[in-house]
Amino acid sequence: MTILSNLRRWPQASLQRRLLLFVVLPMLLLVGLAIRFGLALTSELVSNSLRTDLELIGRAIRVPISDALLQQDMAAINAHLESVFTIGRVYGASVYGTDGRLVAATGVTERDLSDSELASEVVRTGLQQDGYHSVSGQSLFSHFLPVIDRSGQIHGLLQISRKGSDFEQSLSRMSTLAWLSWLALALLSLMIMWRGHQRAIGQPVHQLVDSMRQVAAGNSKHRASLEGPAELAEVAAGLNQMLDDMAQAQSQLLSQQEEQQRMQQQLKKQETMAAIGQVVSGVAHELGAPLSVIDGRAQRLLRLQQDGDSQRQLDAIRGQVQRLSRMVKQLQAFAHTPVASWQTVSLPELIQQALTSISFELQPGDAVPRLLVPCPQVALTLDPDRFELALVNGLRNAVQAARSEVLIQVIADQHSLTILIEDDGPGLPTGQAAADVMQPFVSTKPQGQGTGLGLAIVQQILQEHQGNVQLSNKTQSDQEITGCCLTLTLPLTTVKEPKS
Repeated sequence: MTILSNLRRWPQASLQRRLLLFVVLPMLLLVGLAIRFGLALTSELVSNSLRTDLELIGRAIRVPISDALLQQDMAAINAHLESVFTIGRVYGASVYGTDGRLVAATGVTERDLSDSELASEVVRTGLQQDGYHSVSGQSLFSHFLPVIDRSGQIHGLLQISRKGSDFEQSLSRMSTLAWLSWLALALLSLMIMWRGHQRAIGQPVHQLVDSMRQVAAGNSKHRASLEGPAELAEVAAGLNQMLDDMAQAQSQLLSQQEEQQRMQQQLKKQETMAAIGQVVSGVAHELGAPLSVIDGRAQRLLRLQQDGDSQRQLDAIRGQVQRLSRMVKQLQAFAHTPVASWQTVSLPELIQQALTSISFELQPGDAVPRLLVPCPQVALTLDPDRFELALVNGLRNAVQAARSEVLIQVIADQHSLTILIEDDGPGLPTGQAAADVMQPFVSTKPQGQGTGLGLAIVQQILQEHQGNVQLSNKTQSDQEITGCCLTLTLPLTTVKEPKS
């Protein structure tokens, strides 16, 4: 089936057609011309050989026949004529007088040569002659030799004949054999060309074309086989290199597009945050003065009012004002543009200041943040006010979420500083991504109990200090959530005071 399918597909195999038209057929034509000229030359050689055979036979018996003819010994003449049949395929032998009349004969022969031009020419010139003639409807080739006595006088004529078809049969057999050989050579050449092309060129070319079709169909991961002749292997290697370059270029293009999209998203986010910051800054500024006035008037009225109900109402007003004031401070902190006030401070002092600041906000029953292990003695170059604000917001978020405990752990090595703030609260809600919680104005607290800016401020300040923030749930071995962990990471080797 494979050979049949290949033969059916052969007309489309242009390379095979070209090999056939420009290599095999010219070669076969040259061989055919060589055979044609060879047959013509061989025909002449065979004819000469057959003539030579008759001439040799005639020369061998001419002298004895000449002596027997002079002695009129017919028995000897017939004996010599009979002897030619033992030498080769001779069909007739005869002796004639100079007048062309038959003297003795054996086999197929003519009775009278008085009208034969060949016989007359031999007698006249004394030279041997040969030629074709017909006897009893049969074509014969006869060789005529003059019978000469010892004095050189012609006194007879010797004729030796064989069938003309002997020449034709010999040449026909030779021609048939030659053309059959040519045909066998042609078929063998075609078979060798087809089979050799299939094994040496056709199969590698088919594999290469198949590889190109797969790539054209969209399979960009396909690579061509490097088997086959060196030239085709080089083409396949070039195709593979081109595909690798295209894949690399496409990968780079995708990376550039992703980076461009990320930068566009980041720019859009920065533009949004800048717009929000401007609005927030304006709102905080406008709210700050009225809240101060309300708090001052409430404090004055609290000193003037003596009844308990009025004092409770005024305390409630001041509590709400303080709550609003804290929200205004958060808004101002979020909208704050960092100032290059970098200083070298001690980490333990910075942690302690943050703990002191958060202690003023604690209500009865709130978890008190504490250090799990003593803080390492590390000196940092940073903006102390901004970084303390980040710590306070992180601690405030943990205190608001904790049930009974907020732990602080500080880990420092040669390259980075890590501050872990852990609480034992309910953790992040199911399906709530930590990245979403870090966004501004996103809060997991009930409505009215948070602005959603605390963790956003922490992330903003850490980014200003080339650090990062991570928020994750704490889980036990049974995957039960036991609280949240806020991780602040600061690269110590990259925190430097910026140039003015």
